[in-house]
This record gives sequence, structure tokens and C-alpha cells, in this order.
Amino acid sequence: MSGADLLPLPDRRPSRSGIDKRPVTGRVAVGPLGLDGDVQVNGRYHGGDGQQVYAYAQEDADFWIAELGRELPPGRFGENLRTTGLDLTGAVIGERWRVGTALLEVTAPRIPCANFARFWGEPQLVKRFTAHGAPGAYLRVLGTGGIGAGDAVEVVERPDHGVTIGLTFRAWTTQKHLLPETAAALDALPERNRAKVAAKIAAR
Repeated sequence: MSGADLLPLPDRRPSRSGIDKRPVTGRVAVGPLGLDGDVQVNGRYHGGDGQQVYAYAQEDADFWIAELGRELPPGRFGENLRTTGLDLTGAVIGERWRVGTALLEVTAPRIPCANFARFWGEPQLVKRFTAHGAPGAYLRVLGTGGIGAGDAVEVVERPDHGVTIGLTFRAWTTQKHLLPETAAALDALPERNRAKVAAKIAAR
């Protein structure tokens, strides 16, 4: 579980990024806008409905630890939650998690940006991250509460449409012919994505 420091971005607008998350101890309040102490600098692409929290799996982080030969502690992917024992790529859009006393809903994959590559100092990271296809999951806050490191993640509800984070990520990036297969999950997407994705599906 991670809070945020601001990463300077010289010659960029905005000139800072909230991607630099750091582990925190104790209980953290989860409010309507996300975790207490978290920062989203660029509101055009980050935060807002359906992107209040970002989770990344330790199992997926382990792939990059081996691939790059470097440590990637919790927060290094810009995530608020580092999970274990969950297949985030196989998580279904719209499934709901009870974490601590908060209720969260899986909404969308994370699409990597240039700031992510800059943060890691890996120029080809966006391309490699996309090709690997384990993007982590954005979450909507449905019920506020408190969470802490070591809390269990209980999947309390899962839609039967089968539209997963992995399928949605591929449809949005490298396999756009799959877009119609994601239509059943439109209503659970972040508000900023809904109309654009619906239009792309209609065009196909």
C-alpha cells in the first residue's frame, strides 16, 4: 500500500508526476477520491471516476524483477495496492473487492505512458509493458473505509460477462479487433473512457 511523492518532469507540462508511490505503514483511509495522501497531478489522464485506486500484482512485478534484474518494491509501478495471490490480468471488469473495510470495483487496465518509462529509466518500457500484457487494474471506490498492508482481498461479486482486464487491455492496444468483445463491460468502465470506447465499438 503506497502514498505518493512528486516526480519532477523537466521541460514537461505538467512539470511533476504522482507516479512515485512509497509504501506506508498502518491503516490508510479510502475516501471517494482514493487513498488518503495519494496525489494525481495530471487530472486529464489520472484519477477521477473509476481510477481512484490502482492495483498491481506481486506475481506480475516478479516477471519484471527477473526481466530487468532490479528490485521493484511496492509503489514502483505507480500502484496504490500491491496484491498477492490474485490474477489481476484475469480479473473481470465490474468485479467487486472487499479490502479492509473499503469496497472497490475493477474498472479498467492501466495504459502505460511516457512518464512510466521515464520513472524507470527504461526507454522501451512502454512497448515492452504493452507486449507483456499484465497492466494491473484500476479500481473505483464504491464504499469508503480503511485498508492496511496484509489485508485480505475478498472478491465479493463477479459479473458473468467474462470481460477481463487482459482482454480489455489487448482490445485497447495491440488487438483492436477485439473491441466488440468488451461491449458488455462498458457501464463499469471509468467515466472518461465510456463514450470513446462505445464509439469505437460502434464503428466496428
